[in-house]
Amino acid sequence: MKELKDTQNESDDRKIAIDRVGVKSLRFPLEVRNKDGSTQRTVATTALAVDLPHHFKGTHMSRFVEVLNSHGNCLDVREMTAIPEELLGRLDARKAHVEFRFPFFRVKQAPVTEMSGVMDYEVIFEAESDVDGNHDFILTVVVNVATLCPCSKAISERGAHNQRGTVTYSVRFNEPIWIEDLVDLVETSASCELYSLLKRPDEKAVTEHAYDNPVFVEDLVRNIAARSNAQENIRWYKVEAENHESIHNHNAYAVIEKTRSS
Repeated sequence: MKELKDTQNESDDRKIAIDRVGVKSLRFPLEVRNKDGSTQRTVATTALAVDLPHHFKGTHMSRFVEVLNSHGNCLDVREMTAIPEELLGRLDARKAHVEFRFPFFRVKQAPVTEMSGVMDYEVIFEAESDVDGNHDFILTVVVNVATLCPCSKAISERGAHNQRGTVTYSVRFNEPIWIEDLVDLVETSASCELYSLLKRPDEKAVTEHAYDNPVFVEDLVRNIAARSNAQENIRWYKVEAENHESIHNHNAYAVIEKTRSS
């Protein structure tokens, strides 16, 4: 067979390196271990990338998919951290980055009737490796919560306005940490957590609980930060909260990022 021209390996004279080049929006089956020892299968939207030195014209896009598929038709999350190292060798790169974004499911019981319903949370795994032997891993959970406005409660004679808020909570850690524990940390920091199934007694309980626990968006991120500070296993965190305001034509937003001293 006639050898085909390898255009990607041709030189480029613009002398401009590329920070990340690769593939994204590739869906792939993923198996995740739950805290109770069971596993769940989900589907991740993946992104895989490497740096590209200035003298190469392009990268070999098919090799990203080859590396991913070499782990079989359902990737175990414990294998995921090995993928950036494999990309370094396959693509002759100095740095490699992978991202897996997927829905994570939990069964939650309503607070009064204890009826069960399935809740979904967005989870993001990011892993990075370089040729100097450095490795990085960030776990992110995206959690919807309920928040009730302290100001509205203080000035209103008939209730207080409340809204759904979205918290994006990212951590670096020393020892493995469970997704469920991060979700719990976020939910206990809000006015009230959300449920997929509520009957009337449950609705009464959650609205009253929120009324008894008003939080500004500032309170929400500070509550999460304080709980993070108490966790010695967490060495870095970033918490972002956005309240989808129910009586304003804007959203309220706050963020805290901190690197813990060792």
